[in-house]
Amino acid sequence: MRKLDWYVIRKFLGSFFASIALIIIVVVVFDISEKLDKFIEKDAPLNAILFDYYLNFIPYFINMFSSLFIFISVIFFTTRMAQNTEILPIFCSGISFARFSVPYILCALFIGILNLVLANFVIPDVNKPRIAFERLYVKNPYQNVNSNIHLQYDSNTYYYVESFDNHTDMGYRFTEEIIENNRLVSKTSAQNIRFDSAKEKWRLIEYSERKLEPQGEVFASGHYKEADMPVRPMDFAADFVKVDEMNFTELNQLIEQEKTRGGSLVPFYRFERLQRFLHPLSAIILTLMGLAISSNKTRQGMGKNLAIGIALAFTFILFLQMSRALASSGSMPIWLAALLPIIIYGIITGVLIRFAQK
Repeated sequence: MRKLDWYVIRKFLGSFFASIALIIIVVVVFDISEKLDKFIEKDAPLNAILFDYYLNFIPYFINMFSSLFIFISVIFFTTRMAQNTEILPIFCSGISFARFSVPYILCALFIGILNLVLANFVIPDVNKPRIAFERLYVKNPYQNVNSNIHLQYDSNTYYYVESFDNHTDMGYRFTEEIIENNRLVSKTSAQNIRFDSAKEKWRLIEYSERKLEPQGEVFASGHYKEADMPVRPMDFAADFVKVDEMNFTELNQLIEQEKTRGGSLVPFYRFERLQRFLHPLSAIILTLMGLAISSNKTRQGMGKNLAIGIALAFTFILFLQMSRALASSGSMPIWLAALLPIIIYGIITGVLIRFAQK
């Protein structure tokens, strides 16, 4: 049985890396044709295109769609084995479907764990130059569209801005409140605030201050004032892309920081963290699904199996996107939203295995 295990493992990993190479070539060619006008328009240096963007784009793309590559690989080489009448004699010799699936599961687990390590500790560093290149030469600069932004900096300090322009570092309709022992001790309001990066201070325009001191209330107002505040422009402008640049430790720190501040994006960040640890489980589910689909010899050959497999794989990706939206909006518990696609496709896989060739 060891010979059969190693035979399947060689087929699995060989097909996996071959499919990655072929698909990456196609994706890069299409990506170049799509972005070539922007590269020329913005005078992107060739070295930056090759080394900052595409050299880092390839591992990012592979890691993001590794489960899809696994699924296609399993269907591809297992269908060929079935068409060459290699699988039927294996089952006729008394080997069960469960035993035959062991090398498949081992390969999927290996790739899934590798994917987990890359997603948490390697890909975030790879993403930094890639995203910086995209912001400079490909995409329009990030525009903060949030309004009525509430921010709790610590247990006593609360901030509010009606809107914040991340390009000019300017906020509108600003309020700072300091509350101690459930009692308001200070409130500062301003029509506009703007961050001075040279002085590391905020400029308050048309401001007013109220301080409740033991001797009574102290009120002050004016046209212009500089103030030291612990918040920075990035605290008011939430950029979803920055999660892709954070390793596991940095993402944990961000979640704890946002929880302290009462940030509205905490569910999104927690979902992203959980998703990174579900790669091995997703890989095993899709591997077993691909095995169940392609282990039967059919007259239609590989074409039918690939069509069914690709359709199921893309609906799986669609479910992942839907679950992210449900978790971010708070419509569903985060753990359930993250596991929902795996649960649904686990049930589908169980049904397919039930009717697969034994």
